[in-house]
Amino acid sequence: MNTVAFHTLGCKVNAYETEAIWQLFKRAGYERVDFDRKADVYVINTCTVTNTGDKKSRQVIRRAIRRNPDAVIAVTGCYAQTSPAEVMAIPGVDIVVGTQGRERLLEYVEQYQRERQPINAVKNIMKTREFEELDVPTFSDRTRASLKIQEGCNNFCTFCIIPWARGLLRSRKPENVLKQARQLVEAGYKEIVLTGIHTGGYGEDLEDYSLADLLWDLDKIDGLKRIRISSIEASQIDERILEVMNTSEKMCRHLHIPLQAGDDEVLKRMRRKYTVDEYRKKIERIREAMPQVAITTDVIVGFPGETDEQFENTFRLIEEIQFAELHVFPYSKRTGTPAARMENQVPDPVKQERVRRLIRLSERLSLEYARRFVGDVLDVIPERPYKEEPGSGLYTGYSDNYLQLVFPGNEQLVGKVCRVRLDEPGSEVCRGTFVRVLDDAPRTRAV
Repeated sequence: MNTVAFHTLGCKVNAYETEAIWQLFKRAGYERVDFDRKADVYVINTCTVTNTGDKKSRQVIRRAIRRNPDAVIAVTGCYAQTSPAEVMAIPGVDIVVGTQGRERLLEYVEQYQRERQPINAVKNIMKTREFEELDVPTFSDRTRASLKIQEGCNNFCTFCIIPWARGLLRSRKPENVLKQARQLVEAGYKEIVLTGIHTGGYGEDLEDYSLADLLWDLDKIDGLKRIRISSIEASQIDERILEVMNTSEKMCRHLHIPLQAGDDEVLKRMRRKYTVDEYRKKIERIREAMPQVAITTDVIVGFPGETDEQFENTFRLIEEIQFAELHVFPYSKRTGTPAARMENQVPDPVKQERVRRLIRLSERLSLEYARRFVGDVLDVIPERPYKEEPGSGLYTGYSDNYLQLVFPGNEQLVGKVCRVRLDEPGSEVCRGTFVRVLDDAPRTRAV
């Protein structure tokens, strides 16, 4: 039997696409083996979001070539898309496919095995207008399924290379999204995470069909218990989205809304499409509609030209908004983006200190958010035994409002919707007591 091994770098969208590529090989009778083992085919799904992403991608490619010099080495993903010649120049690379046309990967493998000629199948992504259909009927993760609903981005923020790696925004056809959602529910998944490169932009290129319409259609799927949006821009949360979030029993009380900076000058240089005031007002509006919502965010510190004062503005805004969690990134130069050519690059030690301060703030805010739910009974889908305390009989999973709960449980609970009382809040994990499994009865929200 032929064997295939995968390595995924980068984001959740890449992880989703690796699962999709694995389905192609699985249907062709391949066996999947660990990347550290000898395989007939190695597929490396690369990342290019930073210069480090490129470097790591090259290291992983070379690792596969060393492991089995006779194997077929196929490289796909964002780095393959933006720098195909660089990837092809690595001795031992046989096939390069970018972020389109991956449904033909197996054909390329067979072609290479016949002809032994390197294949560069990277096309101009900026000309691509169709969403690449890759189905993922099941995942190695048993409890939460990702569902990719869109591709590409039209924003061209000055720090970001992704439009060049992924192309312009294109939405997946609603009927295909819903068909795959039903497949996932049939496979036993209770929660679906809608994902994409610019997820909240879904429907902007469709006629008379928006993200809110999709959410309502997903809401009608029997057996689906939770719908979570992986990330959405503040400007994309309109009244119709708020209405679904407030009315649907299935929408998770959690939104990830990238802020990036809390200073108008910095936002302008980043080419973000909102001001601090617009962002603040949108958050207020969301909290009116969903009072207990967890709002998490991304922040970039040390963007070129960011002064101490501008950083303090960001710090104060984050404190004021009281996010449930921050993802903090030091600005990283990305060759080929306008920000990489900007003057006044911030020194690394300054960036690191700012990162440390925001991580400390994030821990404090996470704990404050968790404290609000002490004594409440929340809906949790247990995912796995709690790795930090093996053999303790503790299991871990997320509530719909994105609190990680650890509680005494058993293997039978994995993947089911359980009621768990939050006893002890924490900045990373909260401790709780299992109450009962929720039947397929309609869910009522904890208040």
